[in-house]
Amino acid sequence: MMQSLFKKPFFVFCLAVIFIAIPLFIFPINLFDGEIIMKNGLSETKMEAPLSLSYFIGFGYNSKDMEGIKDFYLLPKGYLLAFCLIFGFPAILSYRIYLSQKKKKSGI
Repeated sequence: MMQSLFKKPFFVFCLAVIFIAIPLFIFPINLFDGEIIMKNGLSETKMEAPLSLSYFIGFGYNSKDMEGIKDFYLLPKGYLLAFCLIFGFPAILSYRIYLSQKKKKSGI
């Protein structure tokens, strides 16, 4: 039963997305290019820093760590890396399975 599921590209894609996304959203892995806006009195400073996806759902930092920080967000480069990791790698993996199934059916 499980072997037949792992031969289906869509199942492998969904499973790989889940297995890659869960650690990225739970553990504070500062991997993605982002920008932090810090507020000191009346002045605001933008600072580029690697960010974790877990920060956006409230994991990986204390409320004391957020003192003086007005906002933080990913840069386009960070969004691209997140997209490539979460969806790109599983897509390549499932495409490989699709090609191997196609090869077996055609008898090549």
